[in-house]
Amino acid sequence: MSRSFVPLTTLTVVLLFALPANAQETTNYSLEKTADGYVRMNNKTGEMSICHEKLGQLACKVAAEERTLYEEDIADLKARLAKLEDTVAGMGKLPPVVRDNLPSDEDFEKGMNYMEKFMRRFMGLAKELDNENKDKTPGPAIPQKT
Repeated sequence: MSRSFVPLTTLTVVLLFALPANAQETTNYSLEKTADGYVRMNNKTGEMSICHEKLGQLACKVAAEERTLYEEDIADLKARLAKLEDTVAGMGKLPPVVRDNLPSDEDFEKGMNYMEKFMRRFMGLAKELDNENKDKTPGPAIPQKT
């Protein structure tokens, strides 16, 4: 193979992939000429827009009823976004019911002191019982009578 064949093959492959993409893009909308300009229809959704030619370009405006629906959707999305932002801002924070019922630092320390005293006494009793059991020597085994 010659060197010029590789770029030509690459160019052909690129063109083959580009053509279907362009064909898809052009079928999304249909334009119909009117006396004042054009009507553009979205072939997927059926939405229509009125278009006027200005400086060699089409400027399209959404129909009034579609505009109202569009604005309602935006308002709904803004409300949902605000709710989500509040939820995210509240993550990691304790709810007021829990937060308001937590003990103060003073009460917490008092509770920890009680727990410490309890544990020290309990461990002291456990050591005493262990020492008592070590002091006792096991006597001879008493056979069981049945």
